[in-house]
Amino acid sequence: MEKIIVSACLLGESCRFDGKSKPNAEVIALKEKYTLIPVCAEVLGGLPTPRLPSEIQLKGKERCVVRIDGKDVTPEYTKGALRVFEIAKENDCKIAVLKARSPSCGKGFVYDGTYTRSLTEGNGICAELLMDNGILVIDETELNKIQ
Repeated sequence: MEKIIVSACLLGESCRFDGKSKPNAEVIALKEKYTLIPVCAEVLGGLPTPRLPSEIQLKGKERCVVRIDGKDVTPEYTKGALRVFEIAKENDCKIAVLKARSPSCGKGFVYDGTYTRSLTEGNGICAELLMDNGILVIDETELNKIQ
């Protein structure tokens, strides 16, 4: 079976910033057609669970991931994204199903950095790296693109 990268929280792993998961039955059902490789870029980047919420902010022309307390955690998000990309390459993954709106995994829209639950166009750090390297990234609302 073809292997695909999947956000671990969508498979029921408690790795989100709030220590919870977001299990999605449709994502879990993909195991019938694919070998699922669970990843959490934040954890792979060295961040703990739970952790303070983070959002992408613009600092000049640079996109940074900043915790709600103001600490820049871009290095950890970048490290985690690179590790997810390595895992994808090692397993010849051409598809990734990632958690919508996340500063790591969001595709198309992410929270805007104001911590008001407002969205802005853009991609998470990991999603963008995977897309830039030819991996099809979808979120849990776009499963029809691979079924």
